[in-house]
Amino acid sequence: MSFDDLTLADLAAPQKNAIVGGPFGSNLVSKDYVETGVPVIRGANMGEKWVGGAFVYVSNEKTVQLSQNIARPNDLVFTQRGTLGQVSIVPNHGHDRYVVSQSQMKITVDPSKADVNFLYYLFNSPDQLRYIRNSAIQTGVPHTNLGILKKTPVKMPPLAIQKQVASVLTALDDRIALLRETNTTLEAIAQALFKSWFVDFDPVRAKQQGREPEGMDPTAAALFPDSFEESELGLVPKGWSRLAFTDTVKVIGGGTPKTSIPEYWGGDIPWFSVVDAPATTDVFVIDTAKHISVQGLNNSSTKLLAEGTTIISARGTVGRLALVGREMAMNQSCYGLRGKADDAYFTYFSTYRLVESLKQRSHGSVFDTITTDTMRGVFVIYPDKNVIQAFETVLSPVMNRIKTNLEQTQTLATLRDTMLPRLISGQLRMPEAETALEAA
Repeated sequence: MSFDDLTLADLAAPQKNAIVGGPFGSNLVSKDYVETGVPVIRGANMGEKWVGGAFVYVSNEKTVQLSQNIARPNDLVFTQRGTLGQVSIVPNHGHDRYVVSQSQMKITVDPSKADVNFLYYLFNSPDQLRYIRNSAIQTGVPHTNLGILKKTPVKMPPLAIQKQVASVLTALDDRIALLRETNTTLEAIAQALFKSWFVDFDPVRAKQQGREPEGMDPTAAALFPDSFEESELGLVPKGWSRLAFTDTVKVIGGGTPKTSIPEYWGGDIPWFSVVDAPATTDVFVIDTAKHISVQGLNNSSTKLLAEGTTIISARGTVGRLALVGREMAMNQSCYGLRGKADDAYFTYFSTYRLVESLKQRSHGSVFDTITTDTMRGVFVIYPDKNVIQAFETVLSPVMNRIKTNLEQTQTLATLRDTMLPRLISGQLRMPEAETALEAA
């Protein structure tokens, strides 16, 4: 396959302001933001294939002043400072224009020369990322600029090949996005069920009014009381207890094997730290950035956490949660929580709803810290253990689906990341890539 050696500037559309950076200094400051208007692309809106997330906005009048700093659908946006190497595409739905912030740059691509999806994947390839980081200006915070971006070398195959390569990688990304969307829906269902049973007490209210609880089989419904009683936390289902959170869980500490002993590291046991915390909608952690060996496990204070253990980060970035999807260990900045009713999901969602209270009670001279005393100081309404087990049974299919989807997502992401540099460089031919895609 032949390649043309070009620069990014060679691929820009033949129009004014095809490659621009964000406005300088006081041209765009926080006081310019309004509740609705034209969205501003900032670093928080980067990191995925498509520009997205929570936007801030500027008025139409301010946008006119920043007319040279506009990005439109299918433009490619680059990070100028901060997380160098980030690149995203402006989506072709939602808004017809965006303002590029001071820390971003954009290019409008000439569609007769380059496919914007191919360029997105090209700039996510290891060689291209390496170039961006190596060419960055190292004075102060590492950053790049418009001149460096324009001169960035790119190897471009024929347009038809670009589109074929992009279609394979896009198909994988689309499947990953669908699985993530499904998990978002499933996690919302699980949250709603927990809230209905253990916060709003809907089954109890229904029985109190002489109705059958909606969407619940008679066996599960029979486990709920039909009245309330007064407690220090207000009206609670009759017979349910007010307990300190620590009375409902077993708290497990973590540890770090000595980093000076190589034999303790690189084994088969995942070792969790806060960087491994999943997105809220994914719930589970099924792998980690670092692994330890059996020797490391046995010669440190870390412990093997069983599947179904809730992990909460307790120092620094406090309150991040994960549900252990396979046996793993964790560092000393986290706690493992095992439900005393031999449950997994009830403890996870109970902890989820307690996080803000725990964070407000966290303390520390340098970093916020959650301690066992912190957890002992918050109280929960604890139901009959049979109700907890009924919740586990009802929720299991939903949670298993979330975990399966997460595993598929990681498999597809690994395939994409393996194929990407080989497709971009021409080492992997399209028939082989399409066969791998069909298998996935």
